[in-house]
Amino acid sequence: MRSTRSSLNRIAVIAALLAAAPVMALAQTQGPLPPPPKFEVKRIPSVPHPGPPPVPVETIIQKFADNEDAEKKIYDSEDFVQDVRIEELSSPGGSLEVIGHSYSRPDGARTWRVLRPIQSTLKLTSFTMDDIQQIVSQPLFFLTSDQIQYYDFLYAGQTQLDQLAPYVFQVKPKQLTPKRVFFQGVIYVDNVDLSSVETYGKFVSEYYENNSKLPFDMYDIFRQNLQDHYWLPTYVSSDAYLMQKDGSELHLRLVVRSSDFSPSAPSSSVPGAALPAAPQNSEEPSAPPAAPSPPSK
Repeated sequence: MRSTRSSLNRIAVIAALLAAAPVMALAQTQGPLPPPPKFEVKRIPSVPHPGPPPVPVETIIQKFADNEDAEKKIYDSEDFVQDVRIEELSSPGGSLEVIGHSYSRPDGARTWRVLRPIQSTLKLTSFTMDDIQQIVSQPLFFLTSDQIQYYDFLYAGQTQLDQLAPYVFQVKPKQLTPKRVFFQGVIYVDNVDLSSVETYGKFVSEYYENNSKLPFDMYDIFRQNLQDHYWLPTYVSSDAYLMQKDGSELHLRLVVRSSDFSPSAPSSSVPGAALPAAPQNSEEPSAPPAAPSPPSK
């Protein structure tokens, strides 16, 4: 399971991302979403020469972006439950869990309402509801047709993940700016649906790479085929490694599971305290998302 991935593998994955495209795991396509299975990490040369794909690269990217348009529209119109969990994978260690309801208000704004407050047994770290709001507000970076103009796509080959054979693309912004956040990493595009099934990478801007005070930097975003053809984000994971005063390394793991998707109702009346969450990549239609202000912690 991915939960057994070692620190050494993590370093190898990040190094491969910066130099090439790692081969990552894939979300399940049926039923409840379990932790993603572990696949062997294979290196791809820093200058990949896989040969052309069976479909022209330009066609893949355009059809992928068209699907992103449709999938983002569907995702933004859905209500769902999110289970946020942070684990200290050290001894002594504990965990934190909070469950919320993400829904769209009648004015279109996305809101996150607490269904079950923080339950925490963390021993070495602490996180507040402000931190949770920052986590659930992270942009998922749908690379829609109005966004792809800001990115360079480098085809890095095709791989086999479960029953799928996605195309692998390295993605990086053409130019960084101080007020906008971009995605940099790897995407996996299903060779049949030409939809993103996994995104692995980080958020970058001109002056800094991780613009929040959260310890998490690299995010693995898995998608699940919920409506036959459309793939929606249902599982986000990230690992952080913090140096302790005694010289030991604290391994933290963040997992956000989304479930119980349903079309947004005209109004929502779920009991609990509402936390207004930033819209997922919903700034100006022809511009990348604006950099959010770092939360206080």
